[in-house]
Amino acid sequence: MKSPTYFRIGAVAAAAFFVISLATATSATTEVLFSFDEAEGAYPDSDLETDNASNIYGTTVLGGDFGGGTVFRLSPTPDGWVHTILYSFTGGADGGQPYKGVTLDREGNLYGTAVTGGSGSCEGGCGVAYKLTKSGGTWTQRVIHAFTGGNDGSGPGARLTVDRDGNVYGMTPIGGAYGLGTIYKIYRGPRGGWTLKVIHAFTGGADGGSGSAGRMILRNGILYGAATTGGTYGSGVVFELTPRAVGRWGFRTIYSFRGQPDGSFPYGALLFDGSGTIYGTTYYGGTNNIGAVYKLSHRPVGEWNESVIYSFQDVPDGNSSISNLVFDGAGNLYGTTSEGGLGRGTIFKLSPVGGGQWTETVVHRFQGPPDGAFPYNGMVVDRFGNFYGATVHGGDDDDGSVYKFTP
Repeated sequence: MKSPTYFRIGAVAAAAFFVISLATATSATTEVLFSFDEAEGAYPDSDLETDNASNIYGTTVLGGDFGGGTVFRLSPTPDGWVHTILYSFTGGADGGQPYKGVTLDREGNLYGTAVTGGSGSCEGGCGVAYKLTKSGGTWTQRVIHAFTGGNDGSGPGARLTVDRDGNVYGMTPIGGAYGLGTIYKIYRGPRGGWTLKVIHAFTGGADGGSGSAGRMILRNGILYGAATTGGTYGSGVVFELTPRAVGRWGFRTIYSFRGQPDGSFPYGALLFDGSGTIYGTTYYGGTNNIGAVYKLSHRPVGEWNESVIYSFQDVPDGNSSISNLVFDGAGNLYGTTSEGGLGRGTIFKLSPVGGGQWTETVVHRFQGPPDGAFPYNGMVVDRFGNFYGATVHGGDDDDGSVYKFTP
């Protein structure tokens, strides 16, 4: 089984069950928009971001001018998609191996993390958080925090969250006061400099450990996210962070995964629906211990009810999801599995059929070159309803791809 760990290349990285049916869709289509190679970047373990002009942004962990990875943009033209490297990492003070993509702020700036480079006591550097700013046609990269491997954490592989005031939030999987990762806020001071504040250090106990790779969700001023390990049963947690007076934050575990047949090890980001219900995936757990899709429903008294709405099955179904989920306009859920199908991962659809039941359909099985292979991330839906995603392998040269999925 391939590891979902995002620290560095080469690193190891009580539920209610519902009646489901497993089927294969034939009407959906998947089209590779761009195939990577070493010069243009490779291994795009990246969530994607889109802007109002339908440009697609992401990162590659490897390749580029110096081999340390890239930030890229795909722009639509009448003749296809144009790939542009916005920044090539050197692996030095500017960082290296940028995982999980970038986040756009309201002014069009890009924020992301790189798990190596920078400074600190870690071999190869403890990683950085960075900002890319466009002036004219030129993008300039600035490190807004170089992690030390101490109380601030190290190996920041999670995608960043940016609030309306330009504050940046993220997680590290290791380091911190207890060595099990941190949640941090980076903010600008009155003189324009950037300061990092740790707002929670994971202990590995009931609060969990090893912040997930998924971007935290900021909803009504409260941060929501997942930690892949720890919790009451050692299988990961979903948490919330509420701002308190004088810059303090209140941490609360809203669910501890129990392990098989419940979910375990949630790596992907959370998804809220309009009613405030949370949806997500787990890498392990479920009936067959090869992953699950779950939902968390808020109770009036403040507690949350969790239910597994689908447990992945043996091939030809997918397994081992590291994916966020997305909705279509009809209320169906879509996500990816990093493995299963034909052995290279799948896109799946979950359709509500009433009474709390969902039907799962495999809508694409990745085949490998020239198709994509191993989707270590979910998809993004642009404002026109188009679905886009990335695979870490596949494409023409097996160095990864960006694809468009049409339900």
